[in-house]
Amino acid sequence: MRTVISMCLFFGMILASSALPARTDAEPSARALVDTVGFAHRAWQMDSVMARIKALNHDDLARTQQPAGTAWRAAICPHDDYTYASWLYPAVLRNIKAKTVIIFGVAHKAWRYNLENQLIFDSFSSWRGPYGNVNVSPLRDAILKGLPRDMAIVHDPVQSEEYSVEAMIPFLQYQNRKVEIISILVTFMDFDRMQTVSQHLAKALFAVMRKNNLQWGKDVALLISSDAVHYGDEDWGGHNFAYYGAGSKANALAKAHDREIIRTCFESKLTEKKIARFYSYTTDPDNFKESRWSWCGRYAIPVGLLTALDLQRLEKSAPLTGVPIAYATSITQPHLKVDDLGMGETAIATPRHWVGYVAVGFE
Repeated sequence: MRTVISMCLFFGMILASSALPARTDAEPSARALVDTVGFAHRAWQMDSVMARIKALNHDDLARTQQPAGTAWRAAICPHDDYTYASWLYPAVLRNIKAKTVIIFGVAHKAWRYNLENQLIFDSFSSWRGPYGNVNVSPLRDAILKGLPRDMAIVHDPVQSEEYSVEAMIPFLQYQNRKVEIISILVTFMDFDRMQTVSQHLAKALFAVMRKNNLQWGKDVALLISSDAVHYGDEDWGGHNFAYYGAGSKANALAKAHDREIIRTCFESKLTEKKIARFYSYTTDPDNFKESRWSWCGRYAIPVGLLTALDLQRLEKSAPLTGVPIAYATSITQPHLKVDDLGMGETAIATPRHWVGYVAVGFE
């Protein structure tokens, strides 16, 4: 969750169809930090966050432990303040074993630049991390070259303002100091466009992986950044997301609805039908630019999972199997203490303003 300006909601914004040209004059540089409040940005902060998460030792955390050797080919992880989402990050990210992690993020600010129907890449050589800069994988440029010009754009301003990818980096770097990333932000697009874009992205990625003799899961992994429902009628920038109303019964119904989405869309064998079902759960059927159920990753999740499904078909590898690891909300679990670490909250967490979190791995 975020302040009204930068929160995980950009629903109802109407975009122009034009797109800015790709930057050609940018020099290699390190991408600066956006959020130094909700996320750890220094090594000692991250060390403390992980020590406190490990010290929680509660039943939910214990149940998330996967069999030894588990390596996700794809995963979904929340991106809210560490104090709120806390243990769900390592619950799923500890089984990301690949050196190169392609992160599908939410393009929260793309509407400012009239960007839609495209994947947004960056031109940075590295991203700031708590343990030093995290290199951008050289595979990025090769993947870009394999995509049609109307499907991808290099746009550093949008990437510089986005926090959904940034949230993943400290946890990934904590467990692997040599991790490399590729950030791909997903803009507004309908499901037909998603299918087309994902097919081309999977083909480009498949070609690059085959050329470099890289294995999916071992060398390359796909990670999707998304919070679940944003619920309530308080402090959502004029929006009312209390779909079932307010109060404890309404909140229980909202959480049950989230769990239904997770069970019917992500559990067991991944199929295009399940991905389409997620899209229909979360996106207005009459206007794909508006939400039906406010998951901020309603574009990033389908594009990321369709890409995974297309890649699996190209590889002729084993079907992808979804493993729902955990579900929690910003008001149903104790908040991790971070105020003494120079960190905090970027938005409120109350019965009338809360966010759901889901962690899912795909083997």
